[in-house]
Amino acid sequence: MIRLTVLYNLKPEVDEDEFLEWRLTDHQKANSSMSGVVHTDFSLNNLAWPEKTKPRYRFMTTAEWPNMDLFKEVFYEPQFQAELRSGVEKMLDDHVFLIGEILANHSEKT
Repeated sequence: MIRLTVLYNLKPEVDEDEFLEWRLTDHQKANSSMSGVVHTDFSLNNLAWPEKTKPRYRFMTTAEWPNMDLFKEVFYEPQFQAELRSGVEKMLDDHVFLIGEILANHSEKT
């Protein structure tokens, strides 16, 4: 399993409420519908550790694919890369994209 983790802050001129309206609707649907994505989520980082530490990144998005080949096919597709770069330049300030191979996983049993 391959997990893309994006940690980021918005540029000062980006309205956070407008961003959240878009991020939780249109953009969440787009992330969920990417070819091969088996899981995606979005979080607002309000707390950090140790206590009284301000989170370095306000937002986090993750998306998971079943294998590296499918991830590369989707993520590095030229049109997707162009759209991604445009969105990053328009809205994001400090950001990092991490691509990880999940080596261990546990899900709560229901």
